[in-house]
Amino acid sequence: MNPITLSMFTTALLSGTLITLSSTNWLMAWMGLEINTMAIIPIIARKHHPRATEAATKYFLIQAPAAATILFCAITNAWMTGQWEINQMSTDLPIILILISLAFKMGMAPVHSWLPDVLQGLDLMTGLVLSTWQKLAPFYLILQLHSTHSLTLILLGTMSILVGGWGGLNQTQTRKILAYSSITHMGWMLVILQFSPELTLMTFTLYVTMTLPVFMILHQNNTLSINKLPILATHTPTISALIPLLLLSLGGLPPLTGFIPKWLIIQKMSHLGLFGLATITALSGLFSLYFYLRLSYISSITMSPSSNLTTATWRLTPNSIPLGLKTTIVPSMMLLPLTPMINSLLL
Repeated sequence: MNPITLSMFTTALLSGTLITLSSTNWLMAWMGLEINTMAIIPIIARKHHPRATEAATKYFLIQAPAAATILFCAITNAWMTGQWEINQMSTDLPIILILISLAFKMGMAPVHSWLPDVLQGLDLMTGLVLSTWQKLAPFYLILQLHSTHSLTLILLGTMSILVGGWGGLNQTQTRKILAYSSITHMGWMLVILQFSPELTLMTFTLYVTMTLPVFMILHQNNTLSINKLPILATHTPTISALIPLLLLSLGGLPPLTGFIPKWLIIQKMSHLGLFGLATITALSGLFSLYFYLRLSYISSITMSPSSNLTTATWRLTPNSIPLGLKTTIVPSMMLLPLTPMINSLLL
């Protein structure tokens, strides 16, 4: 794709999200979502590969009915109440349909099956955009509706944690594993959204912080399958030593950064007396922890078959770690000591 054309689509992508984030009525929010969707489809298909074309087609076919449902529910609510404002939703059926449609656009359970397939057809940097930036606008709309129908949000969140952990157990493609990881983390955010929106925003921020270096490492080494993870030790031993820590941080193990949101979420639910919900979410998180441990084992403990000529490739062609990767690795692993400060900012 021509760099100027790519910059135009990227600008439209950013503009669509910013329009939604700055909107107070459903019509403008819907327009921002549509601009955002129309801008990313050419970016998805720019590789001129059958898998990329298939991913772009699937993404369009999924986003179109979700956007149509959102517009239909907004018109229905405006007809019944005379209000287009986002925070003026008062009818149960339009609210539930809009929440499900927004979950559909974000790829959350039970309407999640398109996300792993679409992500599998993308290059890793476009997949990073789809896993982080593309969730921002629908997530903002759900954040404004969090006090309208709490049961729907809790059910969507719990199902996403279960399905995301269960679906990633038997995967061998890194992009599909990261897709199920995204589903799981979004589930944690929706579960606590009704009780602490600030904690949800903090969880989203930390998720983006932890996901960035993982996608960047896999992109730098063109690691599309778990079979290629052992080769990291041959080419970049430093990255091979760090990636297990990044993956375990995504899994939420102490003393890494990923432990902060899970700790605070379970603590918040326990303080509210929701011991059953806290137990279900904590146990469901063990599913996703399994495939993070599996990836960590493959990348750091196993070694790929190789001859003596390629064993020490890193000695002959040293690969420097990009500055952007260095600056994202540190907060992805070392923010746990700042938990008291983060907790005080949320109160």
